[in-house]
Amino acid sequence: MGFDAIGKIIITFGIIMVLVGGGLLLIGKLGLGKLPGDIFFQRGNTTFYFPLATSLIVSLVLTIILNLIFRR
Repeated sequence: MGFDAIGKIIITFGIIMVLVGGGLLLIGKLGLGKLPGDIFFQRGNTTFYFPLATSLIVSLVLTIILNLIFRR
């Protein structure tokens, strides 16, 4: 594997990381992660956060998208 191929792989991963980062910023602006079904406990210096409702919504959306893409 030459330097050209490695360079293309690194650029591809960089573009993917930028897209994922932008998506995470967009999700934060939409309020995902602060839904009524998310579990959040804070007592003293300890904080426990489990995004149950957010996980279910993200899973449902990804399942629908992937089924539409990979449907035969």
